[in-house]
Amino acid sequence: MFVAGFIGSPAMNFVTAGLVRDGGAAVIFAGGRLPVPAGVLDARPGLAGYFGRDVILGIRPSDFEDAAVAGRGQGAMAVTAGVTEELGSEINVIFTIDAPHVEHASIAEAAEAGQDQDEAAAALIGGKSLWTARVSKESRVKPGAPLELAVDTRYLQFFDPASGLSIGHPQATAALAD
Repeated sequence: MFVAGFIGSPAMNFVTAGLVRDGGAAVIFAGGRLPVPAGVLDARPGLAGYFGRDVILGIRPSDFEDAAVAGRGQGAMAVTAGVTEELGSEINVIFTIDAPHVEHASIAEAAEAGQDQDEAAAALIGGKSLWTARVSKESRVKPGAPLELAVDTRYLQFFDPASGLSIGHPQATAALAD
């Protein structure tokens, strides 16, 4: 989680999510559900052992797209755009999700290493998490407006809540066996 929280700008979005099998593999968080493709399960040894348990889910801002212009993505999230940052070739959409900010030592270390205290402080907004999506400049998103975000679920990231290690990492797999 340290690397995932430190590398990339904007940083990866994190949430505690339940990994379930009901109606197909999925992660459930903030009142929503995203499908987990079979290929993702196959590529992450040990992930199937987390069914029925919580994981820390990571989604990179670049794995979102405005559903109105998306040609990809197996999942979707309905959000309300808070702030939009038009950057020429793309738009950063900052929004909240109804889930508490993930508190983990790895994320705190990443924030300290990046010395980005403003981002760490902004992450807690009334028990909600502040997230960022990077969408196409073709999006017509406006601040305060509802937005359907397509999520490319092929790139979902999963972390062990206790260790902070990427699920599929040998130490996380060993910790699951204990």
